[in-house]
Amino acid sequence: MTRTRRIDIDGTRMTAIAVTIAGSDSSGGAGIQADLKTFCALGVYGASVIAALTAQNTRGVSAIHDVPADFITAQIDAVFSDLAVNAVKIGMLSTPAAIEAVAAGLQRHGQTNIVLDPVMVAATGARLLVPAAVETLTHRLFPRVRLITPNLLEAAALVDSEVAANEAEMHAQAGRLLDLGARAVLIKGGHASGAESVDLLVEPAGVARFAARRIATDNTHGSGCTLSAAIAAFLAKGAALADAVGAAKTFISEAIAAADRLEIGSGHGPVHHLHAWW
Repeated sequence: MTRTRRIDIDGTRMTAIAVTIAGSDSSGGAGIQADLKTFCALGVYGASVIAALTAQNTRGVSAIHDVPADFITAQIDAVFSDLAVNAVKIGMLSTPAAIEAVAAGLQRHGQTNIVLDPVMVAATGARLLVPAAVETLTHRLFPRVRLITPNLLEAAALVDSEVAANEAEMHAQAGRLLDLGARAVLIKGGHASGAESVDLLVEPAGVARFAARRIATDNTHGSGCTLSAAIAAFLAKGAALADAVGAAKTFISEAIAAADRLEIGSGHGPVHHLHAWW
């Protein structure tokens, strides 16, 4: 019989719990499904608030159904009124109403240990965030969360700029996101070229660089969701922010390296969240 793992958080023996607030991926590679697999792989109990439903597979997104804001609120209140949540990961929030519901709910339940992955466009090019929602996202959620994790395309869109071509430009765009209210920014270089995949953690106090060997594979579906969920999982277990980012970078690198062991779909397959287990 497998028992739920219990860890020390702030000197207290307890079960680490993380909640994902995101969209559902019907093919299982990204979104809510990827987040819950990541939490499980890292020894954290996962709960969820579904903010959108997508009809998608490894070839793309064919339809999106937005969950009504009042039902998002009902899910948040049900989960956070009962579970002792240690960290939250936010993913796809496609409408201003959804963003408002999440911001209000997290404030109501006193949540601050939050990782926001500003999911704007799917890897296939499908837009997942309506333009009107971008301003609401920056104004309502950026100041509340502990970390935002945009990729190069998302960072450029958020600051209305060209995609960063080097680390200096990545650093500059992250600084502009801090000016928009973010407390810390992990700008991800997975869409760049070169032998290394470099992410920069930029905070008002300084910058930390996280690099890993770039892996040649087409199976990276859900990699951004998985990284942000892994950061939330390590934060839930009591890690400092930079340590959580470093450990999550290692986890996603290993999950991408193992992705070709899976045979899922005919398009861009998922990373292997459970690479350490099977």
